[in-house]
Amino acid sequence: MWALTVAAVIERQGRFLVVEEPDKVTCLPVINQPAGHVEPGESVLDAVRREVREETGLDFTPETIVGLYPLKAANGSDYFRVCFTGTVPDAAVAAPEDPDILRCHWLTREELATRPLRSGWVLRCLDDALAGRRFPLDLVAEIRLER
Repeated sequence: MWALTVAAVIERQGRFLVVEEPDKVTCLPVINQPAGHVEPGESVLDAVRREVREETGLDFTPETIVGLYPLKAANGSDYFRVCFTGTVPDAAVAAPEDPDILRCHWLTREELATRPLRSGWVLRCLDDALAGRRFPLDLVAEIRLER
């Protein structure tokens, strides 16, 4: 059974909004896009808005889909990630609401490549976004988990 997840690539002046969180296995800090699981009854668009708000404290406006990414995790679980691009208010300062998020950063692609990442998805999604991959939101607008 796939676990449906969402993530957001958010760029501002050549830097990308990421969160620092403890790794689920090692508890060491890792970097991820604002991301998380879609909850029962929730659409993927509502889920990505909620996850960005919880993890950064910012209101996210999804604009396009970067891609759809399946992953078999080291723990044996299967995940299916829908990655979005979008914006947050220009003057807003990120401040996590989720207690599991240690802090937020605006990092360049080069800086991200030197940090410990939550998964290979982090750079893959970012690189796909930088390469110009864009799909319309209506591709997944009606996808939601059943209750």
